[in-house]
Amino acid sequence: MNTVFFSYSHKDESLRDELEVHLSLLKRQGVISVWHDRRLGAGNELNAGISRELERADIILLLVSPDFLASDYCYSVERTRALERHDKGEARVIPVILRPCDWHHAPFGKLLALPRDGKPVTRWTDRDEAFLNVINAIRTVLQPAGPSTAAARPVGNPADTRDASSREPRSSNLRLRKIFTDHDRDLFLEEAFQFMMRFSKTLWRS
Repeated sequence: MNTVFFSYSHKDESLRDELEVHLSLLKRQGVISVWHDRRLGAGNELNAGISRELERADIILLLVSPDFLASDYCYSVERTRALERHDKGEARVIPVILRPCDWHHAPFGKLLALPRDGKPVTRWTDRDEAFLNVINAIRTVLQPAGPSTAAARPVGNPADTRDASSREPRSSNLRLRKIFTDHDRDLFLEEAFQFMMRFSKTLWRS
């Protein structure tokens, strides 16, 4: 399971919560676990706890906004260490642009940002669509293994264990009820009469 770390300003907490909601299916599927500083329990030392989780993270999401850039802790501490781990190949840093700001000139401006084209989440007409774009990109990065096709069973009677190729095809009309019209009945009687006439002539000649 991959650990996702949120680096964010508390002023963007509501947007962080929305993003975490959109990550719910990945969490339910056991693909990721999510961590941010609100996970720290009472009595824990704040900086040490954040540093510990930052070192453990597989994916570090920088939730970028004017307040993120203005935060000394987010920008100087968390961002600096995140990029160090990214450059070493120890973790993947993904900027998520929440609100318009001068992020292109930041040290992480070289990285491909989300949502698509780095368009801030708050600038999307449909915010859910913006977060879905983020989630799809994260799925691509994680490339979670899908269900094994070898384990898939054909739909049908579970008690029938014969190989599918050995089964005889069933007629498609076994359960179809034929509806005869008056025309069908008249045609049948006419054909039957003609058959009987030809059969009688054959008997007479013999």
